[in-house]
Amino acid sequence: MAKKDGKKDSGKKDGGKGDGGRKRKHREASLRELLRVPGGERVDLAAYDASATPGGPADKAAGLAATAALAPRLADLQERLYAASTAGDRRRVLLVLQGMDTSGKGGTVKHVIGLFNPSGCRIRAFKAPTPEEQSHPFLWRIMKALPRPGEIGIFDRSHYEDVLIARVRELVPPTPLNRRYGQINRFEKTLADDGVTVVKVFLHLSYEEQRARLLERLDNPEKHWKFNVGDIEERGMWPAYQQAYAIALKRCSTEAAPWYLVPADRKWYRNWAISKLLLEHLEALDPAYPPGDFDVDESRRRLLAT
Repeated sequence: MAKKDGKKDSGKKDGGKGDGGRKRKHREASLRELLRVPGGERVDLAAYDASATPGGPADKAAGLAATAALAPRLADLQERLYAASTAGDRRRVLLVLQGMDTSGKGGTVKHVIGLFNPSGCRIRAFKAPTPEEQSHPFLWRIMKALPRPGEIGIFDRSHYEDVLIARVRELVPPTPLNRRYGQINRFEKTLADDGVTVVKVFLHLSYEEQRARLLERLDNPEKHWKFNVGDIEERGMWPAYQQAYAIALKRCSTEAAPWYLVPADRKWYRNWAISKLLLEHLEALDPAYPPGDFDVDESRRRLLAT
Protein backbone atom coordinates (compact mmCIF):
# COMPACT_ATOMS: atom_id res chain seq x y z
CA MET A 1 0.00 0.00 0.00
CA ALA A 2 1.19 3.51 -0.80
CA LYS A 3 3.00 5.40 1.92
CA LYS A 4 2.98 9.14 2.35
CA ASP A 5 5.58 9.84 -0.30
CA GLY A 6 2.62 10.04 -2.68
CA LYS A 7 3.89 7.29 -4.92
CA LYS A 8 2.12 4.07 -5.66
CA ASP A 9 3.77 1.13 -4.01
CA SER A 10 3.80 -0.98 -7.15
CA GLY A 11 6.22 -3.56 -5.89
CA LYS A 12 9.99 -3.85 -6.21
CA LYS A 13 11.79 -4.94 -9.32
CA ASP A 14 13.55 -8.19 -8.58
CA GLY A 15 16.29 -8.91 -11.05
CA GLY A 16 17.91 -11.48 -8.80
CA LYS A 17 18.41 -15.09 -9.67
CA GLY A 18 15.95 -16.29 -7.06
CA ASP A 19 13.03 -14.89 -9.06
CA GLY A 20 14.43 -15.44 -12.51
CA GLY A 21 14.60 -11.70 -13.13
CA ARG A 22 10.81 -11.38 -13.19
CA LYS A 23 9.26 -8.06 -12.23
CA ARG A 24 6.78 -8.12 -9.42
CA LYS A 25 3.99 -5.59 -9.68
CA HIS A 26 1.13 -4.94 -7.30
CA ARG A 27 -1.29 -5.08 -10.21
CA GLU A 28 -0.60 -8.81 -10.36
CA ALA A 29 -1.79 -9.20 -6.78
CA SER A 30 -5.43 -9.18 -5.78
CA LEU A 31 -6.78 -6.08 -4.14
CA ARG A 32 -7.53 -8.23 -1.10
CA GLU A 33 -3.78 -8.75 -0.74
CA LEU A 34 -2.88 -5.12 -1.42
CA LEU A 35 -5.31 -3.52 1.00
CA ARG A 36 -5.46 -6.10 3.77
CA VAL A 37 -4.35 -4.97 7.22
CA PRO A 38 -2.07 -7.59 8.84
CA GLY A 39 -3.58 -8.78 12.09
CA GLY A 40 -1.75 -8.24 15.34
CA GLU A 41 0.68 -5.68 13.96
CA ARG A 42 0.90 -2.06 15.04
CA VAL A 43 -0.98 0.19 12.64
CA ASP A 44 0.32 3.70 12.02
CA LEU A 45 -2.42 5.40 10.02
CA ALA A 46 -0.27 8.50 9.53
CA ALA A 47 2.10 6.37 7.43
CA TYR A 48 -0.54 5.72 4.78
CA ASP A 49 -1.35 8.20 2.05
CA ALA A 50 -5.11 8.77 1.99
CA SER A 51 -4.88 10.09 -1.58
CA ALA A 52 -3.05 7.04 -2.92
CA THR A 53 -4.54 4.68 -5.49
CA PRO A 54 -2.85 1.31 -4.84
CA GLY A 55 -3.57 -1.18 -7.60
CA GLY A 56 -6.05 1.21 -9.16
CA PRO A 57 -6.72 2.69 -12.59
CA ALA A 58 -4.49 5.47 -13.90
CA ASP A 59 -6.81 8.40 -13.25
CA LYS A 60 -10.37 9.46 -12.47
CA ALA A 61 -11.72 8.92 -15.97
CA ALA A 62 -10.24 5.44 -16.13
CA GLY A 63 -11.49 4.74 -12.61
CA LEU A 64 -15.07 5.68 -13.40
CA ALA A 65 -15.00 3.53 -16.53
CA ALA A 66 -13.46 0.60 -14.66
CA THR A 67 -16.08 0.79 -11.92
CA ALA A 68 -18.90 0.83 -14.45
CA ALA A 69 -17.33 -2.15 -16.21
CA LEU A 70 -17.53 -4.18 -12.99
CA ALA A 71 -21.31 -3.79 -12.75
CA PRO A 72 -22.42 -6.69 -15.02
CA ARG A 73 -20.15 -9.19 -13.28
CA LEU A 74 -21.20 -8.02 -9.81
CA ALA A 75 -24.90 -8.25 -10.75
CA ASP A 76 -24.40 -11.74 -12.18
CA LEU A 77 -22.65 -13.01 -9.07
CA GLN A 78 -25.27 -11.44 -6.82
CA GLU A 79 -28.05 -13.19 -8.72
CA ARG A 80 -26.21 -16.51 -8.50
CA LEU A 81 -25.67 -16.05 -4.77
CA TYR A 82 -29.38 -15.39 -4.25
CA ALA A 83 -30.40 -18.28 -6.54
CA ALA A 84 -28.14 -20.67 -4.63
CA SER A 85 -29.86 -19.70 -1.37
CA THR A 86 -33.19 -21.01 -2.71
CA ALA A 87 -31.60 -24.47 -2.69
CA GLY A 88 -30.29 -24.21 0.86
CA ASP A 89 -26.94 -22.45 0.36
CA ARG A 90 -26.50 -20.32 3.50
CA ARG A 91 -23.71 -18.13 2.17
CA ARG A 92 -24.02 -14.34 2.14
CA VAL A 93 -21.80 -11.26 2.19
CA LEU A 94 -21.56 -8.51 4.81
CA LEU A 95 -19.80 -5.26 3.89
CA VAL A 96 -18.83 -3.26 6.99
CA LEU A 97 -18.00 0.41 6.35
CA GLN A 98 -16.15 2.44 8.97
CA GLY A 99 -14.45 5.80 8.72
CA MET A 100 -14.40 9.36 9.96
CA ASP A 101 -17.22 11.75 9.10
CA THR A 102 -17.25 12.57 5.33
CA SER A 103 -15.03 9.57 4.52
CA GLY A 104 -17.70 8.28 2.16
CA LYS A 105 -19.76 5.60 3.88
CA GLY A 106 -22.99 6.99 2.43
CA GLY A 107 -21.34 7.61 -0.92
CA THR A 108 -20.22 4.00 -1.07
CA VAL A 109 -23.76 2.82 -0.45
CA LYS A 110 -24.99 5.08 -3.24
CA HIS A 111 -22.35 4.43 -5.88
CA VAL A 112 -21.20 0.88 -5.15
CA ILE A 113 -24.28 -0.86 -3.84
CA GLY A 114 -26.16 0.86 -6.66
CA LEU A 115 -24.43 -1.64 -8.95
CA PHE A 116 -26.46 -4.45 -7.35
CA ASN A 117 -30.13 -5.37 -7.42
CA PRO A 118 -31.49 -3.56 -4.34
CA SER A 119 -33.97 -6.36 -3.62
CA GLY A 120 -31.03 -8.60 -2.73
CA CYS A 121 -29.36 -6.07 -0.40
CA ARG A 122 -29.96 -5.38 3.28
CA ILE A 123 -28.66 -1.94 4.26
CA ARG A 124 -28.43 -0.70 7.82
CA ALA A 125 -27.02 2.61 9.09
CA PHE A 126 -26.17 2.42 12.78
CA LYS A 127 -26.77 5.61 14.72
CA ALA A 128 -26.48 6.21 18.46
CA PRO A 129 -28.09 3.25 20.24
CA THR A 130 -31.70 3.61 21.36
CA PRO A 131 -32.70 3.06 25.00
CA GLU A 132 -33.90 -0.44 24.05
CA GLU A 133 -30.59 -1.24 22.34
CA GLN A 134 -28.67 0.05 25.34
CA SER A 135 -30.55 -2.39 27.56
CA HIS A 136 -28.99 -5.31 25.63
CA PRO A 137 -25.39 -6.44 25.03
CA PHE A 138 -23.74 -4.26 22.37
CA LEU A 139 -23.86 -6.97 19.69
CA TRP A 140 -27.62 -7.46 20.04
CA ARG A 141 -28.63 -4.82 17.51
CA ILE A 142 -25.97 -6.06 15.10
CA MET A 143 -27.30 -9.61 15.11
CA LYS A 144 -30.79 -8.35 14.31
CA ALA A 145 -29.51 -6.62 11.16
CA LEU A 146 -27.43 -9.41 9.62
CA PRO A 147 -28.05 -10.38 5.99
CA ARG A 148 -30.03 -13.52 5.30
CA PRO A 149 -28.70 -16.35 3.09
CA GLY A 150 -28.24 -15.13 -0.46
CA GLU A 151 -28.20 -11.45 0.49
CA ILE A 152 -25.54 -8.77 0.49
CA GLY A 153 -25.61 -6.82 3.73
CA ILE A 154 -24.15 -3.35 4.14
CA PHE A 155 -23.41 -1.74 7.50
CA ASP A 156 -22.92 2.05 7.48
CA ARG A 157 -21.03 2.07 10.79
CA SER A 158 -21.29 -1.07 12.86
CA HIS A 159 -20.42 -2.86 16.09
CA TYR A 160 -17.03 -1.14 15.86
CA GLU A 161 -18.63 2.06 17.09
CA ASP A 162 -18.64 0.30 20.46
CA VAL A 163 -14.83 0.31 20.55
CA LEU A 164 -14.36 3.60 18.69
CA ILE A 165 -16.61 6.35 20.01
CA ALA A 166 -16.90 4.34 23.23
CA ARG A 167 -13.12 4.62 23.65
CA VAL A 168 -12.78 8.25 22.54
CA ARG A 169 -15.72 9.47 24.61
CA GLU A 170 -14.90 7.12 27.51
CA LEU A 171 -18.46 5.77 27.47
CA VAL A 172 -17.35 2.37 28.78
CA PRO A 173 -14.85 1.55 31.56
CA PRO A 174 -11.46 0.25 30.31
CA THR A 175 -11.88 -3.38 31.38
CA PRO A 176 -15.20 -4.13 29.64
CA LEU A 177 -14.06 -2.00 26.68
CA ASN A 178 -10.96 -4.14 26.19
CA ARG A 179 -13.04 -7.31 26.43
CA ARG A 180 -15.10 -6.14 23.46
CA TYR A 181 -12.31 -6.73 20.97
CA GLY A 182 -12.27 -10.41 21.83
CA GLN A 183 -16.06 -10.54 21.76
CA ILE A 184 -16.04 -8.99 18.30
CA ASN A 185 -13.47 -11.47 17.02
CA ARG A 186 -15.43 -14.43 18.35
CA PHE A 187 -18.67 -13.03 16.93
CA GLU A 188 -17.18 -12.54 13.47
CA LYS A 189 -15.69 -16.05 13.59
CA THR A 190 -19.17 -17.48 14.22
CA LEU A 191 -20.46 -15.47 11.26
CA ALA A 192 -17.75 -16.86 9.01
CA ASP A 193 -18.46 -20.39 10.22
CA ASP A 194 -22.13 -19.86 9.33
CA GLY A 195 -21.39 -18.83 5.76
CA VAL A 196 -21.04 -15.06 6.11
CA THR A 197 -18.18 -13.48 4.15
CA VAL A 198 -17.31 -10.42 6.22
CA VAL A 199 -15.66 -7.61 4.23
CA LYS A 200 -14.55 -4.90 6.65
CA VAL A 201 -13.44 -1.64 5.04
CA PHE A 202 -11.81 1.28 6.82
CA LEU A 203 -12.16 4.41 4.68
CA HIS A 204 -8.89 6.22 5.32
CA LEU A 205 -9.48 9.97 4.97
CA SER A 206 -6.94 12.73 5.51
CA TYR A 207 -7.45 15.57 8.00
CA GLU A 208 -7.17 18.14 5.22
CA GLU A 209 -9.68 16.41 2.95
CA GLN A 210 -12.22 16.18 5.75
CA ARG A 211 -11.98 19.95 6.26
CA ALA A 212 -12.51 20.51 2.53
CA ARG A 213 -15.59 18.27 2.47
CA LEU A 214 -17.11 19.89 5.54
CA LEU A 215 -16.52 23.36 4.04
CA GLU A 216 -18.17 22.18 0.83
CA ARG A 217 -21.27 21.31 2.83
CA LEU A 218 -21.27 24.74 4.45
CA ASP A 219 -20.77 26.55 1.15
CA ASN A 220 -23.60 24.74 -0.61
CA PRO A 221 -27.11 25.37 0.82
CA GLU A 222 -28.28 22.14 -0.82
CA LYS A 223 -25.86 20.24 1.42
CA HIS A 224 -26.66 21.97 4.70
CA TRP A 225 -28.87 19.02 5.63
CA LYS A 226 -25.73 16.87 5.66
CA PHE A 227 -23.84 19.20 8.00
CA ASN A 228 -23.86 18.67 11.73
CA VAL A 229 -22.31 21.28 14.01
CA GLY A 230 -21.21 18.38 16.19
CA ASP A 231 -18.88 17.32 13.37
CA ILE A 232 -16.61 20.24 14.29
CA GLU A 233 -16.30 18.99 17.86
CA GLU A 234 -15.66 15.44 16.64
CA ARG A 235 -12.98 16.79 14.31
CA GLY A 236 -11.24 18.22 17.34
CA MET A 237 -10.82 14.66 18.58
CA TRP A 238 -9.12 13.51 15.38
CA PRO A 239 -5.94 12.17 17.08
CA ALA A 240 -7.99 10.15 19.57
CA TYR A 241 -10.13 8.66 16.81
CA GLN A 242 -7.05 7.79 14.74
CA GLN A 243 -5.64 5.96 17.75
CA ALA A 244 -8.95 4.17 18.38
CA TYR A 245 -9.11 3.04 14.74
CA ALA A 246 -5.49 1.89 14.83
CA ILE A 247 -6.21 -0.27 17.87
CA ALA A 248 -9.34 -1.78 16.29
CA LEU A 249 -7.49 -2.55 13.05
CA LYS A 250 -4.65 -4.17 14.93
CA ARG A 251 -6.74 -6.26 17.30
CA CYS A 252 -9.60 -7.21 14.98
CA SER A 253 -7.99 -7.98 11.62
CA THR A 254 -8.30 -11.76 11.75
CA GLU A 255 -8.13 -14.64 9.33
CA ALA A 256 -11.89 -15.04 9.51
CA ALA A 257 -12.62 -11.32 9.08
CA PRO A 258 -9.66 -9.17 8.02
CA TRP A 259 -9.71 -5.40 7.72
CA TYR A 260 -9.04 -3.64 4.41
CA LEU A 261 -7.69 -0.08 4.43
CA VAL A 262 -9.02 1.89 1.46
CA PRO A 263 -7.55 5.37 0.80
CA ALA A 264 -10.62 7.59 0.59
CA ASP A 265 -9.45 11.07 -0.43
CA ARG A 266 -10.21 10.24 -4.07
CA LYS A 267 -13.87 9.27 -4.28
CA TRP A 268 -13.50 7.55 -7.63
CA TYR A 269 -10.76 5.30 -6.26
CA ARG A 270 -12.77 4.53 -3.14
CA ASN A 271 -15.74 3.40 -5.24
CA TRP A 272 -13.59 1.34 -7.59
CA ALA A 273 -11.62 -0.31 -4.77
CA ILE A 274 -14.68 -1.37 -2.78
CA SER A 275 -16.42 -2.63 -5.94
CA LYS A 276 -13.30 -4.63 -6.78
CA LEU A 277 -13.03 -6.02 -3.24
CA LEU A 278 -16.64 -7.21 -3.38
CA LEU A 279 -16.06 -8.73 -6.80
CA GLU A 280 -13.02 -10.66 -5.61
CA HIS A 281 -14.89 -12.03 -2.60
CA LEU A 282 -17.92 -13.01 -4.69
CA GLU A 283 -15.70 -14.68 -7.28
CA ALA A 284 -14.03 -16.64 -4.49
CA LEU A 285 -17.46 -17.84 -3.36
CA ASP A 286 -18.31 -18.75 -6.98
CA PRO A 287 -22.04 -19.34 -6.29
CA ALA A 288 -23.84 -21.54 -8.81
CA TYR A 289 -27.40 -21.65 -10.08
CA PRO A 290 -29.10 -24.67 -8.50
CA PRO A 291 -30.33 -27.42 -10.84
CA GLY A 292 -34.07 -27.71 -11.38
CA ASP A 293 -35.92 -30.33 -9.33
CA PHE A 294 -38.31 -31.12 -12.18
CA ASP A 295 -38.29 -32.86 -15.55
CA VAL A 296 -37.34 -30.13 -18.02
CA ASP A 297 -38.38 -32.03 -21.14
CA GLU A 298 -41.74 -33.04 -19.69
CA SER A 299 -42.42 -29.48 -18.57
CA ARG A 300 -41.57 -28.17 -22.05
CA ARG A 301 -43.89 -30.71 -23.64
CA ARG A 302 -46.75 -29.76 -21.38
CA LEU A 303 -46.18 -26.06 -21.90
CA LEU A 304 -46.15 -26.39 -25.69
CA ALA A 305 -49.39 -28.31 -25.50
CA THR A 306 -51.18 -25.35 -23.88
